[in-house]
Amino acid sequence: MAAAPVWSVDPRTGKQREQVAVEATAQEVDAAVRDAHAAREALADRAVRAAFLRSAADELEAARDRLVEAADAETALGPVRLTGELARTCYQLRAFAGIVEEGAFLDVVIDHPDDTATPPVPDLRRYKIPLGVVAVYSASNFPFAFSVAGGDTASALAAGCPVVVKAHPDHPALSELVARVIRRAAARHEVPDGVLGLVHGFDAGIELIRHPLVAAAGFTGSVRGGRALFDEAAARPVPIPFHGELGSLNPVLVTEAAAAERGEAIGAGLAGSMTLGVGQFCVKPGLVLAPASTAGDALLKSLTDAVSDTDPGVLLDHRMRDNFLAGVTERAQLPGVESPVTAGAGGEHTVSAGFLTVPAERLTREGEHDLLLEECFGPVTVVARYTDEAEVRAVLSRLPGNLTATVHVSSEEAAGQGRGAELLRELTPLAGRVLVNGWPTGVAVAPAQHHGGPYPATTSTSTSVGGTAIERWLRPVVYQGAPEALLPPELKDDNPLGLPRRFNGRLER
Repeated sequence: MAAAPVWSVDPRTGKQREQVAVEATAQEVDAAVRDAHAAREALADRAVRAAFLRSAADELEAARDRLVEAADAETALGPVRLTGELARTCYQLRAFAGIVEEGAFLDVVIDHPDDTATPPVPDLRRYKIPLGVVAVYSASNFPFAFSVAGGDTASALAAGCPVVVKAHPDHPALSELVARVIRRAAARHEVPDGVLGLVHGFDAGIELIRHPLVAAAGFTGSVRGGRALFDEAAARPVPIPFHGELGSLNPVLVTEAAAAERGEAIGAGLAGSMTLGVGQFCVKPGLVLAPASTAGDALLKSLTDAVSDTDPGVLLDHRMRDNFLAGVTERAQLPGVESPVTAGAGGEHTVSAGFLTVPAERLTREGEHDLLLEECFGPVTVVARYTDEAEVRAVLSRLPGNLTATVHVSSEEAAGQGRGAELLRELTPLAGRVLVNGWPTGVAVAPAQHHGGPYPATTSTSTSVGGTAIERWLRPVVYQGAPEALLPPELKDDNPLGLPRRFNGRLER
């Protein structure tokens, strides 16, 4: 691989700002992975892991002003948004520290011998162990929360897995800064720098997924890029788990009764959700099923007014801007598609928000309108006007997997009258998170959260947000008939670590 320079680029002007690094060679990728592999023992102690994660959060907060300034220079997402995202990232690190200390993620199960069972049960002791080195592929749209110190990295470190991050080319300078901050936190606990490796470059990303010491990977990005890496992970001599978030349409269904009850409020809420962050959220509502009725007309008027008042914004890079403009143009030229508010170029470096409308009937069968069922990254959505429930069911049956699916129902439908519960059941197979009377933008970091969904939303059934994200980087192992003296402390009868466990069929806390 050629060691090409890596530049920081200002998305507001498209101009290079500074050379940050050079693209990693195959030898440098190999060295980063081997250093990470050698750091595994330093993470073996759960107390050290928890303290390291908390120190990482502390160090990030201490460097907040510098980090936010660097992030804004490379992403144009703005200090307010970035400060909030950094706070979320620190909260996530501390949340995983608590999970590590609690120990329930180890899933300890101990069964003593039982000769009376059929068949007889031997002495069995099961828990989960870390997979090994995890490759993390940073996202463009969340330079903190889904990048070097984001959810994949935090959950992998919590599981006891060192990490090598492939930096996103949209924020290389920030990636270098964050990596130094995390390594500074590691040094406070005598954890070697290799616990967090960082490489740059497209070829480096391919070398990373192919490396024999990489045991799993996490990815957030496009369908095309994610699928290529997913296939590489499967084609290895020893395939590895690939937890990829690839793309999502995030459909929204508005019932006739909901539109009649509060159509204006729904229209305004949709505008706020689809334009949030200049439409660069993975959970942006990209397809809305709204009634072709007077109530639906009121919803569209409200949406038109709100979107028209939205200021132009800067996308993360000019490649995304070009793709957005081309995608909107191609969709707008389809038969039967109208543009009440035209999305497009807001200036030389900005884009303006807009939305398209189409009769839902056009989406009920395969054909040229299938493009409207694909994600268009940026501030645009498609409103499909339906005339009856049969059209709604036909469109829903054609949708791919999604991160979210939303239904807006009336007060009576929410109380169990009408088809509210039935609609919820119809949406459930489509997504990992199903919302009622809300908007999908905003993914809370909480124990019950699930950020994932059927393919192509994600390549696995796991979540990348919330406490159970740690499960991606673990595998179960059971010891049979092992003498007590040989067992790890997690599996000893006297429970010296005080772990929650299931002991002879009973849950102990």
